[in-house]
Amino acid sequence: MTTARREATRRKLYEAAVTLIAEQGFSATTVDEIAERAGVAKGTVYYNFASKNDLFEELLRHGVGRLTVSLRRAAEETSDRGGSRVDALDAMIRAGLAFIVGNPSFTQLYVAELWRTNRTWQETLMTVRQEAVAVVEQVLGEAVTAGEVSPETDVPLTASALFGMVLVAALDWQAFQPERSLDEVHAALSLLLQGRVGGGAGATAPA
Repeated sequence: MTTARREATRRKLYEAAVTLIAEQGFSATTVDEIAERAGVAKGTVYYNFASKNDLFEELLRHGVGRLTVSLRRAAEETSDRGGSRVDALDAMIRAGLAFIVGNPSFTQLYVAELWRTNRTWQETLMTVRQEAVAVVEQVLGEAVTAGEVSPETDVPLTASALFGMVLVAALDWQAFQPERSLDEVHAALSLLLQGRVGGGAGATAPA
């Protein structure tokens, strides 16, 4: 099997697995069901992955990896246009929201797995999460260095908070306020970023 063909097959298996697991849970989802949903033979699943656990672990790497690429690309494109580091953070917020809108089932699984401690892939999940947060942390650190953000900013904690804010806000939006547009949600989070983290002129000091 060629590399391109194998990657296409793995993507089909990822999509089938994430959909089924979101619908009925990890334990209830079988390899047979994943193969059937992906339109491949059961043996194809085991050709690409040693087990269902291995498939799910790679699924987490794949999904969070795509999110990380989206965040990094948003920051780089902003920089190429001459934008500030806070502008780059704002672009990353929008990129994160767009990713979540496009991958709701994966996002639900990801958030659910963050709260579990008995999974064999827990270490992998923490590693890929940190890789995504590190992209935000790097840009935020650059913003501090450039004087765009207060030097008193706790960069690691604030980066994690921004990452978590996007996840929670997006899930809440999709579940309880689906009538809102991406532009509306981004505008609200952008105002929070620009006014508080970015130290915008319109910010008011907390009581």
